[in-house]
Amino acid sequence: MHLGVNVPNFGPGTDPGVLREWARIVEGLGFDLLMMSDHVAVTPDVAERYPEPFYEPFTALSWLAGVTTRLRLGTTVLLLPLRHPLLVARMATNLHRISGGRFVLGVGVGWSRQEYEALGVPFSARGRLTDEHLATLRDTWHTETGDGTPAIPVWVGGNSEAALRRAVRFGDAWHPLRVGVPRLRSALTNHSLPAVTPRIALRMTTTPVEDPERPLGIGTLEQILDDLEQLHRLGADTVVLDPYHGDPEETRRPHEAWRALTAVATHWSAPS
Repeated sequence: MHLGVNVPNFGPGTDPGVLREWARIVEGLGFDLLMMSDHVAVTPDVAERYPEPFYEPFTALSWLAGVTTRLRLGTTVLLLPLRHPLLVARMATNLHRISGGRFVLGVGVGWSRQEYEALGVPFSARGRLTDEHLATLRDTWHTETGDGTPAIPVWVGGNSEAALRRAVRFGDAWHPLRVGVPRLRSALTNHSLPAVTPRIALRMTTTPVEDPERPLGIGTLEQILDDLEQLHRLGADTVVLDPYHGDPEETRRPHEAWRALTAVATHWSAPS
């Protein structure tokens, strides 16, 4: 099982130097994948959790492709209905080639009604548009001539039944966000999923979290390692650790996340 990291590409503490340091640390610790989130319009509802500066993921990941060598780079998740699918196809293909075949396209429908309104895209049509755009991406890439670059993996985000059906139909993996083990087990039982690549929290505590509803990835190092072991036993291909918890001031203190990532990287080894 591979491990990835969702890196904050937004907020008052984020700048190009911090993003470069994130990439250096994530790759240096041996993680397999660095991912970034996406918003096209930072409307007031988006800005509460993901304020400016917000570094557009294709742009930022293309830059980081030049300062990394091994690390896969991806989006968790690109808001697919908010861009023309042919533009997404071109940008994703270019980034994949620039990085030497290291790009992972994670896509989703989004949640901000204000953002959709600002861009003139009907919020109620976001599911249908996502399906249509995924079909266009598949058809576009299918008709392109090959140049030896590996195919771009498509991870379909979302926790709903519609997202599961979308992952089965269009995706190389289902990419649920902060979902629990029971939900994962149910999805694997009831759907023929190509792969499962969940994104979970990462918040390390000094004492055990006793709450029976404790989210995956929150607790002591021992609890987090046990969460990873459970996901490995369920058959997760990749787990993405997300150290951001909604307070933009966290972006001014990246060392806290770096310490937690170092602890996980030092102690985690997938069970045989």
